[in-house]
Amino acid sequence: MSRYTGPSCKRCRKKGTKMFLKGAKCTANCVVDREKAAEKGRKFGGGGKFQPKMSDYGKHLKEKQIARYTAQVNEAQFRRFFAKASKEKGQTGTALLRLLETRLDNIVRRLGFAASLKAARQLVNHGHVKLNHRTVTIPSCLVKPGDSVAVSQKTAETPLVKMGLESADKANSRPSFLAYDPASLTGKLLRWPDRAEMSINVDDQLIVEFYSK
Repeated sequence: MSRYTGPSCKRCRKKGTKMFLKGAKCTANCVVDREKAAEKGRKFGGGGKFQPKMSDYGKHLKEKQIARYTAQVNEAQFRRFFAKASKEKGQTGTALLRLLETRLDNIVRRLGFAASLKAARQLVNHGHVKLNHRTVTIPSCLVKPGDSVAVSQKTAETPLVKMGLESADKANSRPSFLAYDPASLTGKLLRWPDRAEMSINVDDQLIVEFYSK
């Protein structure tokens, strides 16, 4: 499957949920929020469009697609993550989301070095991110507890990174499983994230059932 290059908002509209594919921009003037507000108004006014009942397969597929779109990986990559998660101890669904959450590009985003996952992936691809003091250009590289992630002072001065850091500082959005040192522009994964701390909001059990059929 080729990389998706279409409008990010189109995917959120199709699934009827916010996946924050554009980072902080999704908190204001979101098309999904506008459509839900309009739909609510139509319901109060006695109108509203007919919503066909979704099949069980459709519900399972929707949850899988939301997780895949939010993580911005293709189907083959997602299947590989699921296969790896199925070999982990504990619940497969939680293990899957933990793997997606601790990808290098997502850790870069959650540390605030980038406002969106797309921007974080660009930073990694262009060699601006160091993992344990070594330059890594593989966004899907998995970060483990104790690993450090950093950018240089020069990189931090770019508009893309400055915007991400300002947004993270203002919103105080860094999760507790990450430690961030602004002086050295370094973050550290302290522990595996708890289920409630993960940024992909789906029913992971439906994903497990989807691949178990």
